[in-house]
Amino acid sequence: MMKQALASAGALALAGCATLPAANDMADRSYAPDCAAIGSFLDSAVAQGRTVGASALVWKDGREVCFDSAGLASREDERPFARDTLVQIFSMTKPVTGIALMQLWEQGKFGLDDPLYWHLPEYKDLKVATGLGPDGQPVLRDPLRPPTVRDVLRHTAGFTYGGSEEPADVVWAQLQPLSPDNTLAQFSQKMAQVPLLADPGTRWIYSASVDVQARLVEVLSGMAFDDYVAANIFTPLAMTDSAWKRESGDLDRLARIYVADESGALQPMPREIWLEPNFAGKPMTMGGAGIVTTVDDYMRFARMLLNEGELDGQRIVQPETIRLMSTDMLDPRIPTENRMWLPGKGSGGFGLDFFVRTAPPATAEENRGTVGEFFWDGFPSMLFWVDPAQDMAVVFATQKVPFDNALHHGFRDAVYGADYAGIPPE
Repeated sequence: MMKQALASAGALALAGCATLPAANDMADRSYAPDCAAIGSFLDSAVAQGRTVGASALVWKDGREVCFDSAGLASREDERPFARDTLVQIFSMTKPVTGIALMQLWEQGKFGLDDPLYWHLPEYKDLKVATGLGPDGQPVLRDPLRPPTVRDVLRHTAGFTYGGSEEPADVVWAQLQPLSPDNTLAQFSQKMAQVPLLADPGTRWIYSASVDVQARLVEVLSGMAFDDYVAANIFTPLAMTDSAWKRESGDLDRLARIYVADESGALQPMPREIWLEPNFAGKPMTMGGAGIVTTVDDYMRFARMLLNEGELDGQRIVQPETIRLMSTDMLDPRIPTENRMWLPGKGSGGFGLDFFVRTAPPATAEENRGTVGEFFWDGFPSMLFWVDPAQDMAVVFATQKVPFDNALHHGFRDAVYGADYAGIPPE
């Protein structure tokens, strides 16, 4: 187990307090992350069998302030979870895709409120599924309006991710749009045949819309999606360890994914699943998942976001674009029950490919964070966030499924302290 705490500050308050501070004490004006608490959390998470290995990196006030790691990247090989360990980040790919598409928006390639079919004609005749007919196929009607590109960026287009009991997913199961054997072009043609779950703009539905974004990047740029991202994000940001497709030699650095069984014990994911599609030569390059990277590489992406679109002299997007993406864009008329599990992320809403915190934590059970932060996470319990008010970016890496929000709660407590109020400093 490796220890590298580069700086440490005292704990903010007594750990384990069950109530929040009074309102007049809520402004967090002198916050500093407690590196010792972060290291202790990682150690305890491994020791308690909550994960096999993990690392954490904190950047604040223009410098790295904490790095630590614990446990193993591969228990079977007794290989430590090290700083250069490669991880599969799954849905933490989505913000990268969003930035790629918004670069093209800045170039005037599309308007946010353009109907999607203006740029991808296969989506012109979308239907909404309202039930199942006697033949077991969905009953369809026209949507109240076509989905816009903005809908695609904020998960309000009505698209599905498959796997639910809703009528539209009968067609998803038949067509399998996200099969790794499809190209993005083939995905999009099949996705356009899957009915919508709801009228655009009426529900927040986590979906394959970010893969639609990736196809938009291809069509608007004239480049393969992964080539575009490599040329316009990874290369200028010097993210030399980030890619969708990897070589077999990278397996020596790749963390294994572990699955919690019914008893909570962590079992290695079968190799044929664990390595798909990144190491298997499949044609699919998803916009919503698939990047393999390191904590240092992803921190470079997070630092670019924190610095409003620029890093080390490389301008990726304009500051106004980051501000737009990190602003809650969900219509207040979309009730909580129509936002799936999004409210479980905290007090906030959704911008363009980011959760956005709009209010301080309401209870001690809610994950700590600061008003104005924006973030996303990934299925194997990966997490990153950008906290502009504290001039801070954080990357937490682990490879444990199913997704473990309790792990994130404990990690955020370690970073902020259990009593952190979440009010930006004046």
